[in-house]
Amino acid sequence: MRFKGKVALITGGTSGIGSETAVRFASEGARVAITGRNSERGEQVVKDIVKKGGEAIFIRSDVCLASDCKMAVDQTLERFGRIDVLFNNAGVFHPKTIPDCTEEEWDDTIDSSLKGAFLMSKYALPSMIERGSGSIIHTSSGWGIQGGDKAAAYCAAKGGLIVMAKAMALDHGRHGIRVNCVCPGDVLTPMLHDDAAKRGMSWDEYAAGSVQRPLGRIGSVEDIANAVLFLASDEASFVTGEALVVDGGGVAG
Repeated sequence: MRFKGKVALITGGTSGIGSETAVRFASEGARVAITGRNSERGEQVVKDIVKKGGEAIFIRSDVCLASDCKMAVDQTLERFGRIDVLFNNAGVFHPKTIPDCTEEEWDDTIDSSLKGAFLMSKYALPSMIERGSGSIIHTSSGWGIQGGDKAAAYCAAKGGLIVMAKAMALDHGRHGIRVNCVCPGDVLTPMLHDDAAKRGMSWDEYAAGSVQRPLGRIGSVEDIANAVLFLASDEASFVTGEALVVDGGGVAG
């Protein structure tokens, strides 16, 4: 029960890494607020948490909109009284090169990931600063470190998150707030299947390429949740400004 009495606010919490992490935080004692644009999926995650004895709320919110981000923070504070962990996990992926990427796809990628993390942090930080503690985690990517093919906007957003986390760590360490990134490789989520389809590849063909890494498998949402909970916990009390790569060794080569 590492998070007993604490509150975690998770964006992009309706599926994949976000929903698994929400369930895990709740299982370790946290009260959880999740945000996303799909109300049906969001309410289902809340039901799953409550069924297991946890406490959670869903807030329909689009991280691209400042008003929605402020609302999500305000409603979390109103319901639970505090925010100990902010997990900026929302994001989209358009597999495009620069010439192929439309301005709308570029803006969608940057806004949902990089701008969304900025806005959520902007509104959550004052309460953390007032209390003198907090942990903020951004979902970046291995491709935020070394780049990837047909992913220019995604790489720009994820790389930006890593450097933003370092800047935030410098600014807010004196407030008792730690800021880090988790950097997944290929993880078995709906987004991975969507990427395969958008690239015109069969799942078998796509998966065969994904396992060409030292540990020889695609990551699971549990793998990433483990890393997020570590970064959020007191076990990582001396860790800030870091980008923790969880990708089976993909960027090691």
